[in-house]
Amino acid sequence: MSDPAIAIVELESIASGIYTGDAMVKSSPIGSIYAGTVHPGRYLVLVSGDTASVEVALETGRQTGGRSVIDSIFLPSVHPDVVAAIVSLVDAAAFSDDAAGIVETDTVATIVEAADAGVKAAQVSLPAVRLADGLGGKGYAVFTGPVAEVEAAVEAAVERVAPTGHLFRDVIIAQIHAEMRQNLADDLRFNQRLAQRPGDR
Repeated sequence: MSDPAIAIVELESIASGIYTGDAMVKSSPIGSIYAGTVHPGRYLVLVSGDTASVEVALETGRQTGGRSVIDSIFLPSVHPDVVAAIVSLVDAAAFSDDAAGIVETDTVATIVEAADAGVKAAQVSLPAVRLADGLGGKGYAVFTGPVAEVEAAVEAAVERVAPTGHLFRDVIIAQIHAEMRQNLADDLRFNQRLAQRPGDR
């Protein structure tokens, strides 16, 4: 997705979400729409395209969704690393011996906003942004790099999303252990890690 702007509307009702997504895509000539269910029984609509069209679609989504809207964001110039982290698998090489910073939120929209703020504020890698499914609706982003840069990224992410009330927790690990690094790279879902046989690692 190389479009310059994205917007996300997160709704507590699946029926309202489908109705809202339809209204959004009809409201302006957006580049693309990604919509579907996420845990726990929520509906997520993500639109991308030129800034003006995405802004119109977002306003339509907020109005149409009404009380069903849990959260929403508008990023007029989303960092490409954010999109890559959402759609790509974790690369073990991104988890070096450097520091790791984790920001956790209780909505999908907020973690995308936090990830964007953090990666724009510091010289860090963004190997993972995980959204909703298997997380009880929460999301988290992982920043890696030198300690000072990771601290700056986490600080920027927290500063951006703390006013929303959706920030859940943030931590910084000065030097992440090799075993933990491998766990993050292999699979970010605990139950799937448990299901692996010892010989698989």
